[in-house]
Amino acid sequence: MIAIMQRTQIQLPDPLLKQVRQIASERDWSVAEFVRRGVEAYVQTFPDTAPKAAWTMPVLRGSGGHLVDPATQRAEADAMAARFTRKHGVKGSGK
Repeated sequence: MIAIMQRTQIQLPDPLLKQVRQIASERDWSVAEFVRRGVEAYVQTFPDTAPKAAWTMPVLRGSGGHLVDPATQRAEADAMAARFTRKHGVKGSGK
């Protein structure tokens, strides 16, 4: 795969540019190759910024792993609310 590259300019303090040139020379690289490798390594330290898919509500699953309609689970929800109320002494917002 051939990568298309664009030319850009950067400004470096003289002491840093001297170090860059020295290190690049020791490795038989151009300054551009040195900077490109450094930027590639630095970019890898950042988290992926790709847009994520929209969040969707998880689907409740029954004991067999089958999809279930949450509307049919009222008795289980009521039992869970009752256990919570007994344990925490707080009344849920049941309907």
